[in-house]
Amino acid sequence: MENTYPDGENYVCADCGYEWPISATADTDAAEESVVRDANGNVLNDGDSVVLIKDLKVKGSSITLKMGTKVKSIRLASGDHEVDCKTDAGSFMLKACFLRKA
Repeated sequence: MENTYPDGENYVCADCGYEWPISATADTDAAEESVVRDANGNVLNDGDSVVLIKDLKVKGSSITLKMGTKVKSIRLASGDHEVDCKTDAGSFMLKACFLRKA
């Protein structure tokens, strides 16, 4: 993502606060990017429909994405926010752990 920065021995996402080690090997990064799984362990692909399993507050905004919202035609992206999608509230990058396949 564009809003990440190094902090000591970790990278930090300014949007969600997620941290991961800088010293992660390229092999583990490539393996993680190839398969994206939802909260139930199902493999997600481009064009799938998913449902939010939890209310998500959007940082820097008063918008809340409600649990049960169905999102159609997702796109997979690299990084810690694996899913790029459009909802009625706008375009968002979401983590797959908050989604389940519809």
